[in-house]
Amino acid sequence: MQSLISLALTSLILASCASSKSPVVPGAAPKDHGLIGAGEGPAWKDGSLYFTDGKHINRMDAQGRTSVFRHNASNGLLFDREGRLVACESGLRRVTRTEKDGRIIVLADRFEGKRFNTPNDLCMDSKGRIYFTDPRYGPRESMELGFEGVYRINSVGHVTRIFCEGAERPNGILISPDDQYLYIADNNNNIHGGSRKLLRYALDENGDVKPGSRKVIFDWKNGRGPDGMKMDAAGRIYVAAGTNKVTDWETNRFKAGCYILSPSGRLIDFIPTAPDEACNCALGGSDGKTLFITSGNHLWSMPLQ
Repeated sequence: MQSLISLALTSLILASCASSKSPVVPGAAPKDHGLIGAGEGPAWKDGSLYFTDGKHINRMDAQGRTSVFRHNASNGLLFDREGRLVACESGLRRVTRTEKDGRIIVLADRFEGKRFNTPNDLCMDSKGRIYFTDPRYGPRESMELGFEGVYRINSVGHVTRIFCEGAERPNGILISPDDQYLYIADNNNNIHGGSRKLLRYALDENGDVKPGSRKVIFDWKNGRGPDGMKMDAAGRIYVAAGTNKVTDWETNRFKAGCYILSPSGRLIDFIPTAPDEACNCALGGSDGKTLFITSGNHLWSMPLQ
């Protein structure tokens, strides 16, 4: 019995050490792949990186060549277990899935009969259910819903609203691999005093938020807040955030790049990007140890340990 307990404690200690250690290769610097329309996305599959430029889904192959994969999708991307691409189509106010034969399936475009605002980012739980955020940046006259929310697609056309207490403008979204926690990048960045926080909520067995479970993981205060994010196997959170310029609503206190956080929210490392506004990130590469960051329509990559 003692040996089993010792093994369990050793595993916990090793996991804790891994989650608090920087994954960045010592001495490495981020590589700029150029102004190739890498605004959002990104998602890795079978040797290629997919990303969006506001109008199209682009694909960069292993040789660095880019081509248009699909039109009319402009934000968060992911691949499901069957290798189908799921996309937030902000301009068309819907979430879709591209089948392997090229057909486009609309997974969700309305809640209680009203069109979504601008679906922004998405993630998937272990059951294959899709969670997505629906903020509205810019003009708000065409909003049919009276709020900016978070939703779960249980099946095609079957959408549930997820109540995230204290979230002002949900942007990036992430679920822990064990389905225990939902992370929301709350980025209300065009008013003074708006939330620029990474929030964590506990989930129940049905995938709904447990009341009173909201926890602030990291606060960008009066800078540009968090956008897209990912989590690695050690539980470290990679958050695209920050800005290099001062605006009417934001300072440049937190520079543009990827903020690597421990599960508890301690800043482990920071990867700077340019020209500005790191928007999203993805883990990929042939060995899964490359971090890709979209920033100012440039694509950046960083080797990880």
